[in-house]
Amino acid sequence: MDYGTYTLSRRELIRCILTYLGLDAVIAYLFYRSLIAFVLFAPGVILFLRIQKKELARQRSREMLRQFMTGMQLVSASLQAGYAVENAFREALTELRKIYDPDAFIIVEFRWILSQVALNIPIESLLLDLGRRSHIDDIRNFAEVFQTAKRTGGDLMAIIRNTVACIQTKTETREEIETNISGKVMEQNIMSLVPVLILGYVTLTSPGFLDVCYHNLTGVAVMTVCLLVYLAAFLWGRRIMDIPV
Repeated sequence: MDYGTYTLSRRELIRCILTYLGLDAVIAYLFYRSLIAFVLFAPGVILFLRIQKKELARQRSREMLRQFMTGMQLVSASLQAGYAVENAFREALTELRKIYDPDAFIIVEFRWILSQVALNIPIESLLLDLGRRSHIDDIRNFAEVFQTAKRTGGDLMAIIRNTVACIQTKTETREEIETNISGKVMEQNIMSLVPVLILGYVTLTSPGFLDVCYHNLTGVAVMTVCLLVYLAAFLWGRRIMDIPV
């Protein structure tokens, strides 16, 4: 399986479409009070689905990396116990089944690796293939280091342990950054809602106050500029909070 693309499940697809239609309805009403605006913005669901797929793919990649690290730690422990590499993977799979569901990424991939090892395919080639299919740099780099160590007779236990430690440090750094800025992310989310809440409050409490902004060319132009500025500020804030590691 190639993990480079994310396919939305039926439930995720329905949820995303309903979420976008809800947002579309709110924007169409608060900024334009027009059914035409709702219809015109409806095709934006395609872009919204792409954004959601990208975010879900990123979440999946992080979970895949966590599972892979757990698997490699178990492999390292089995190697220290004196098992050969292939048997170490088999023992690791036994332990992984106690931690994850049968359809978890690491369970599926370790089963595939062991089935191919039984056909005399080198395990380092299988790890390289996993790194390519996962599209995760840390897994790909680990596979390359593993291949070099296996072919040159390096200390696999030390290499696996050190490589996993490096990946763990990188992961902990990312999580620490996310923890430190979580408050700012919450503030940004709240501030993003303020303009919409103000419009909603004015609409409910003073229904005729904003009538001048609707159903005329000047009002539509002003509200469109406001909407564009609002979306630009929202996207800019999200980008600032997205700190790569």
